[in-house]
Amino acid sequence: MILQLNPTIYVDTPLGKGHAIFVIDYGMHQNSCWVVTLENNGIVKHFDANDIIICTNFTYHINTEKNGFVEAD
Repeated sequence: MILQLNPTIYVDTPLGKGHAIFVIDYGMHQNSCWVVTLENNGIVKHFDANDIIICTNFTYHINTEKNGFVEAD
């Protein structure tokens, strides 16, 4: 199954930041493949799901600890 991400998701990869544009799911016995266009050069690369980290999103409180943000109660 191929899922086109609309809007794209801003991610960190081993090669730098980029925008995930597709996710390819090969089934339950293999990790998903993320298709990412890299921000610094526009090259499109495929990454294993274990290599992808969603960038910080303060609106949805995603990955806020990465940038030292601690929400007050």
